[in-house]
Parts: sequence; C-alpha cells; structure tokens
Amino acid sequence: MVFEIVLFGLVVLSGVVILFCRFVVPSLAKKQPEPWYLDYARSFFPVLLLVFLLRGFVAEPFRIPSGSMYPTLEVGDFILVNKFSYGLRLPIVRTKVFEIGDPQRGDIVVFKYPRDPKQSYIKRLIGLPGDIIQYRDSTLYINGEKLDQQVLGEFKYRDQADQWHTSIEWEQVIPTSTDADGVAVKYGILQDNRRSKGAWKVPEGQYFMMGDNRGNSADSRVWGFLPEENIVGKAFFVWMSWGDEDNEEGGGLDFDRIGTRVQAEIVNTGAN
Repeated sequence: MVFEIVLFGLVVLSGVVILFCRFVVPSLAKKQPEPWYLDYARSFFPVLLLVFLLRGFVAEPFRIPSGSMYPTLEVGDFILVNKFSYGLRLPIVRTKVFEIGDPQRGDIVVFKYPRDPKQSYIKRLIGLPGDIIQYRDSTLYINGEKLDQQVLGEFKYRDQADQWHTSIEWEQVIPTSTDADGVAVKYGILQDNRRSKGAWKVPEGQYFMMGDNRGNSADSRVWGFLPEENIVGKAFFVWMSWGDEDNEEGGGLDFDRIGTRVQAEIVNTGAN
C-alpha cells in the first residue's frame, strides 16, 4: 500500500510539472535546454504511469516470507499475483469496479491480514461463504464430507531459523465450488503434528484460509475469517527464488524454481 501511494504521488507530481510548464508557463517548455525538472518529468512520467497501472490493475510481485505454504511455496520464492482474477479494483482505495470471477476452493490467495491490513499474507482458500469447515485428527471436512488424501512420502525443509524439519507430505483433493460438477483440484500439504481441531461456519462475504504446512501456519484456525474486500489477488507462478537450501551460505538463486506454476492441478471426480 505504501509503495502504491508513493508511486501514485510520483506519477501525479510528474504530470503536474509537465502540465504546468506546457499550459501555465509555456516559456519554460520552449527553453533550450529544458529545465532539469521538466526533462526528468517527461522522461519518468510514462515509465511511472506504466508501472503504476501494471501493478495496480494487472499483477503485483510478492515475496514468500515464511514456510507456512510448504511444500507448494518455499521461503524466498518471489511470486506474481493476478490482481484481476476476482474483479477489477481501483488501486489504493481498493474499490471494486468490475466483477470478473469469484474465488474458488483450492486457490492460493494473497490478502491483507484482517488484524493488520498493512501486512500481506498468502494462504490457500479452503472454505467458501456458507461452508461448514471441520478439522480434526489432521483431517479436513467440508460440509460433512471428508476430503480425499493420500500419503506421498517424507518431505524435508528448512525454516527461517535455519532449522531442518521432516514431515509427511500428503496429496489432498478439494472440490473447487459448491456446485456438484465434479471439478476439483489436488495439491500437496504437510502433516499437522499439533493435532489441532475445530469447527467453523463461514459467513457470507468471507472465506476460510489455511496454509499448506498445516502444523506451522497462522491461518483462519487462529485469526478467523477473511473478508472479501481484503483479497489482493490470485498467485499464479514463481518468477524468482532466492534461498537455495543446499547452499551453506544460506542463500542463492534457485533456477529450478523459476517459472514454477503454483496453482493446484485440476482433476475430475466423476460427479454429475
């Protein structure tokens, strides 16, 4: 938000300088050489405007700060977020002006943390408005239906404190919507060793979010539901990754992850 405000301010300032020199004091625009401030404004205005429009309406970069989305996303991944997947919003004020699509179960979503909108979080959307979410014995139920899942094997990862962990990776399948159309997505999750449990009914206009690293994620089980207006956009791929786990120096460019698609694989359950 701060970056958007600063960028918008620079766009406005550059535009004002150009208009002032063109219409208010036209003699300034005719000087040779041009005043430095007019030269800078002419040079940077189109670039600043393009960046502002792209970031505000199309896509925004986001860095993964924690391991709550292992195994799908790793600490140090830089992702792009599609900002018009769920509707076109005005930058800064975030007022929706055009409906495009609705969030679906299984989407990886970047959003403003409800308890502190200055912070950006990323989690997987699990519950839609009206859903009843139950979580017990590391098993997820939606509207009374147990989600299909199977063990894939062990998964080793290193956290921000440089500590290694070993967990069991599962493949989970979740229907994308409340319609019985047989469309679902599958994705990897890590076992929840905390054995946390609870039951929640998702209110209208809100969503239930969970991290894929089920035992190490502060999500809707902790802070509650996500209001629709807090959604920033849908994550879609990794454009850079910094923090190779095999590097003893504790970092490095991981070329293997660049270009990784982060959205879940679509499957058909065979339902009518």
